[in-house]
Amino acid sequence: MAGSLVKILLIEDNLAEARLLQEFLQQADAKEFVLVHVKRLQEALNELKSSDYDIILLDLTLPDSQGLSSLPVLISCAPSVPIVVLTNTNDEELAIVAVREGAQDYLVKRHVNANGLVRSICYAIERKQLLETLRQVNQTLQVQVKESTAELVKANEINQFRSELVSMLSHDIRQPLNTILLAAGLLQNNEDKLTQEKKRNHLQMIRAAIKNMAQMLDEVSVIGRVDSGKFTCDLEPLDLEGFCRQLVYEAQLNLKEKNLNLVFTSYGELAEAVWDETLLRHILGNLLGNAIKYSLPNGKIQFELISQENSVMFRFQDWGIGIPKQDQKHMFQPFQRAENVGGIPGTGLGLAIVKKCVDAHSGEIMLNSEVGVGTTFIVTLPLIKL
Repeated sequence: MAGSLVKILLIEDNLAEARLLQEFLQQADAKEFVLVHVKRLQEALNELKSSDYDIILLDLTLPDSQGLSSLPVLISCAPSVPIVVLTNTNDEELAIVAVREGAQDYLVKRHVNANGLVRSICYAIERKQLLETLRQVNQTLQVQVKESTAELVKANEINQFRSELVSMLSHDIRQPLNTILLAAGLLQNNEDKLTQEKKRNHLQMIRAAIKNMAQMLDEVSVIGRVDSGKFTCDLEPLDLEGFCRQLVYEAQLNLKEKNLNLVFTSYGELAEAVWDETLLRHILGNLLGNAIKYSLPNGKIQFELISQENSVMFRFQDWGIGIPKQDQKHMFQPFQRAENVGGIPGTGLGLAIVKKCVDAHSGEIMLNSEVGVGTTFIVTLPLIKL
């Protein structure tokens, strides 16, 4: 700062004392000072809004402000400008309070001389600059700590997810693998003794087990793409009603196993729009599959497609086992299954995938369920017209 111009804002209602301070500053050899004098706090605030200053000299007795009440107002208006307090009273307690509230120094007017005034101004500016530097460093460190903490939390979540995923796969894939090994062994060792119907049953068991494993791996793949940020929404024209009817047709085999009655109904006139077929298959396929999986034998399932002006609604209702209230708030999180599923197979990933896909389509999903009564899922997706 040596040899540089220092611009000072003096807030002092006593003209004689203001002139004396100006004379002291004119005596400085190594510094060049520019002093702007105002008599009121409000005038000072107006000056600070219109011009830049290096330091403020503040008298504590002003017509429109008394004592240290001026300090917070000035600091709020110009937080980076150092303030040196001027007073007629040699009060150490007041000096300490002034520094605590943000002043850089405290001068008793009758004890001020040229050298002391210049030294106080220079030191105040240096201290304020140092404090500003430390504040900026502290802010940077806080941001870095926050970012590092977020990264650490995310890494821990990913590690926990991977651990749960490995545990789930090792447990859930073992059952279909055992089924395949058992059925293949029976076919290999008893080929001559088995009837054609028995052979077909064993082959069907193998196909079902392979389908079950493929579904698990597909779900894991989807969750992996979501977590890695590779999950995108690719829109293209699609016959939505025809797509839904195809899903119903594909579900017929599973329906026959439990003698379920699946009723699909389409309401309203569907406008031409674009959809992501893959996301829709994950959403509708999982919800329809869950309705079938958790329905009781000889039950009914309703699948409704409802067209609205700016959106479409998919409604799935079953009269199956239902979801306990305490489990419903966790159902869209990975690896979460209701406590009443018993031995019904599942990975706990299906509804998590549904929620991710609905979010990717900028939609909403609602759940209403009661144990022993059934479950209704409603998915609403915005209509993106051609």
